[in-house]
Amino acid sequence: MRKLIVQEWLSADGYAADENGSTDFFGPSEEFEQADKELLAAMDSFDTILLGANTYKLFVDFWPTTKSEKEIMANRINQTPKMVFSNSLDKVEWGKWNNAKQQKGDAVEAIKKLKQEPGKDLILWGSLSLFQSLLAAGQIDVLEIRTVPIILGKGMRLFGESDQIKLLNEETKKYTNGISLNRYTIKK
Repeated sequence: MRKLIVQEWLSADGYAADENGSTDFFGPSEEFEQADKELLAAMDSFDTILLGANTYKLFVDFWPTTKSEKEIMANRINQTPKMVFSNSLDKVEWGKWNNAKQQKGDAVEAIKKLKQEPGKDLILWGSLSLFQSLLAAGQIDVLEIRTVPIILGKGMRLFGESDQIKLLNEETKKYTNGISLNRYTIKK
């Protein structure tokens, strides 16, 4: 069975976005060099990127057109099939790659079916509402949280109201820029 891996970035006080929905607190992209190298290596383990509507809108405006120092990363992301969970978008596209599909309806049920299909693991980036629904439904297998050393005080919390969830810490790592990674397996 395929695993669902979630990667999230948080402030030290647990916010995935500031009160305006911005993730600018993550810092400039050059601070992500170590994390980007790890992600490139990990991309061989998954074959589908899952996105909610808001994260899709952010990503589709950046990755298909980037010509920056992140071009290697962009190529891998652009070539990987994507599934966008949204009942509100009219359509989804991904530049010349044409490998983004829209899934309407019950996202939890759709992902349960995806996990049963043959293939590599699935990865979810951002997508707070989708993340919270999947967490509550017990569909997340691995949770990777990168914590940025900043206190926002308010914003959009990663963890909404949910039942207690037990985590097994598989890895803890500190980056030279002060960001830390905690990789958890979710106990079921």
